Amino acid sequence: MRELHSPWIDFNLYLITGRGETLGRNLEFVVEEALRGGVRAVQLRDKGASSKELYETAHELRRLTSRYGAKLFINDRTDVALAVDADGVHIGSSSLPLYKVRRLIGERRLIGVSCHNQTQAITAQEMGADFITFGPVFYTPSKAEYGEPVGVQKLAHVAELLQIPVFALGGVNQENCAEAVACGVHGIALISAILSAPEPRDAAKKLLAQLPTLEHND
Repeated sequence: MRELHSPWIDFNLYLITGRGETLGRNLEFVVEEALRGGVRAVQLRDKGASSKELYETAHELRRLTSRYGAKLFINDRTDVALAVDADGVHIGSSSLPLYKVRRLIGERRLIGVSCHNQTQAITAQEMGADFITFGPVFYTPSKAEYGEPVGVQKLAHVAELLQIPVFALGGVNQENCAEAVACGVHGIALISAILSAPEPRDAAKKLLAQLPTLEHND
């Protein structure tokens, strides 16, 4: 079993990409603005892209994240993660089994898992996930397919139950960020609160200001 409370999870704001959320702006431009604002972890999620398109975007985001000392995760596509030397993979219920992903990417890369209930969260930890996202906590159109929001009470319960970092996901924004943080989570994961902001750099700075300072482990 992997060591719990991994020192590699040195971020508490987890930006997930979505091309439809950038208000028509170039995705790479918006992500770089977020990085300038202090974001230190980005997940490339683009299920509609071809393998070539995904690789090209991942390659560019790897260049950007490396420049700013940030981590890059690829949603679902272990092959692309390995091709661009990403820091990890983020998987869900329709992905390859976690243990298979671990065999492919090795021990030095990270695995995040999307969870929507307590059972999934516990299973992810038991299977060796490095961290999970849990939600949707608040209502958001992008997560409507997963049903009603889980709410802050369930989020707090899961955060207390698990020993690996939990990131609140789903409808998290400037207005409710503090409410999510009060649940005892390690951090927040979001899309539109930064990608759709008129000034992504400022949005990132304001969100980070609401998050507790992380203690870095050597």
